[in-house]
Amino acid sequence: MSNPAFTRFVAASGLTNLADGIATVAWAWMASLLTRDPLLIALMPVALRLPWFVFALPAGIVTDRMDRRRLILAMDVARALAFGAAALAIALSLPLAPPPDAGLAQPWLFYALMFTALGAGTAEVFRDNAAQTMLPSLVDRSQLEGANGRLWSVELIGNSLVGPALGAFLIASFAPAPFGLNALSYAIAIVLVYRLSGSFKPAQAAVSNWRAELKEGFDFLRSEPLLRALAWITGAWNLLFQMSAIALILHVQENLGLGATAYGALLAAGAFGGIAAGLVSEKIITAIGPKRTAQLALSVSAPCFLAMAYAPNWWALASTVLIFEFAGLIWNTVSVSYRQRTIPDALLGRVNSLYRMLAWGLIPVGLVLSGLVVRFAEPIIGRADALSLPFLVASVGAVVLGVLGWRAIGRGFNATGSSR
Repeated sequence: MSNPAFTRFVAASGLTNLADGIATVAWAWMASLLTRDPLLIALMPVALRLPWFVFALPAGIVTDRMDRRRLILAMDVARALAFGAAALAIALSLPLAPPPDAGLAQPWLFYALMFTALGAGTAEVFRDNAAQTMLPSLVDRSQLEGANGRLWSVELIGNSLVGPALGAFLIASFAPAPFGLNALSYAIAIVLVYRLSGSFKPAQAAVSNWRAELKEGFDFLRSEPLLRALAWITGAWNLLFQMSAIALILHVQENLGLGATAYGALLAAGAFGGIAAGLVSEKIITAIGPKRTAQLALSVSAPCFLAMAYAPNWWALASTVLIFEFAGLIWNTVSVSYRQRTIPDALLGRVNSLYRMLAWGLIPVGLVLSGLVVRFAEPIIGRADALSLPFLVASVGAVVLGVLGWRAIGRGFNATGSSR
């Protein structure tokens, strides 16, 4: 795809996702260095994801009112400042005290990191919504599957392949390092986005009444059953996935006896699956149609969650995560491309934010549920089995979601006439 603006946009996204990948390990692993309580550890990624529920709707209105490139620039500046502040807070707290089984070793540092995570997460809501609505301005709509596949492959290289492994190495070497490197990555991405030329304002001026603007978005989403189905399926899937995410950190540490580097490599293995999916997703969708592709991608979740619980070693767990991420990226290619093609440009920010509020709003619920399941199950079945229990609960939930979602996807795509 010969398109200099798209190439620069992808490069900037790659850098910001490298920072996000480093943060994937850094935030949660830092929490595990301050406490061994799974519920308290879960609160750190909750701070990162809660803004998706709180600020998704305002982000949609703002995205449809202003130049999307300028919004991206402002939010990347905010994220650079948040990570820089986190790096400074950790540096001032060294050496770290041993983490207690209950409570916090250094409460002020934990809450400082929570505050900066909340700031970074809030900026991410506005930035990601603007970036996803900006992509159709850079490529022809007939190229969206290919553009999204290439974009996500690059993002996954940073977010899940290089980032986590690098983050694990850095945090094991010097705790503030991954946060400082993230601030630098965002600074470089700012330069790349600043150099993008073109018009990235909405196709038409938005009305001045935010209630009327929001109602337009609600009305459009209400009129599109397939969009609603894709949103609630993605939301339920994210809840189940996040139940496994916190359990995975402690499962790797305690049940498998592995450290930060092995955990980063585990996430990198998943990235290989996502990168491979990004390269072949367009061909798969073309060959069997978006309906069947989405159905098959959804059906992979339940067996993968079950396999995570019983994987006897790193290799078995890594293979499971690889398959899981392959299916997840395929699902995203279908759902996001359909969304970008279906929603009018003037409504794209608002409807996209409503969709993502449904799709991402349940992530904090899954994180908290994971910690609660482990905390309440541990006195009954023991620590090791309690750390595996969130995977089993997620697997059962994925069976139910797979059955209901398969039917909803079929009805939705059949109604649009785009099943092939």
